[in-house]
Amino acid sequence: MDSILTNPKYHDIFSILKGFRNGAVYGARIRFPHALVMQVLFGTGTIEQKFKRITEATIQHSRNLAFFVTIYKTLMVLQRRIKGREDSADSFIAGLIGGYFIFGDDNNINQQINMYLLSRITFGIAKMAVKRGIVPEPPHSFPIFAATVWGIVMWQFRHERDVLQSSLQSSMQFLYNDSEVFSNLGNWLWRNR
Repeated sequence: MDSILTNPKYHDIFSILKGFRNGAVYGARIRFPHALVMQVLFGTGTIEQKFKRITEATIQHSRNLAFFVTIYKTLMVLQRRIKGREDSADSFIAGLIGGYFIFGDDNNINQQINMYLLSRITFGIAKMAVKRGIVPEPPHSFPIFAATVWGIVMWQFRHERDVLQSSLQSSMQFLYNDSEVFSNLGNWLWRNR
């Protein structure tokens, strides 16, 4: 088997298969602890219901990432084989197609993943603009960025709450609104309600 794995003729196929495996493993590694913590802190229902939600979220994240990696790597291989080279736009095209089919369903897991990526690429675009000399690096850019992000999210939570993702709404409800509700030492100090 080792000789097949190291044979350049089969490299692309094994790379795609390992990409599927790595997507599944990474998705589970990322989602399981997040889902566990969210269910322990904010989940309602029985232990069985919480475990079911943890398992479903982990499987969905793992499956989505595994299939996205597979589609992306397959399309990259196909484009390279058709043209005999890789062009700059190839990764964008492969990501666009994979993103549409795998992360295009509007559900909580995909919302979180897409928002995570949006924040990272927005930051990356700003850094690219500075790196390429398109804009000068503004002084105090990170504090201005942080102030803008927090100002917008707090305004949205206060005045347009329904536009925020449900897990963010729950977290902010706990932090800002539930801290307004207490009637005795017990629900002021160690119990939320």
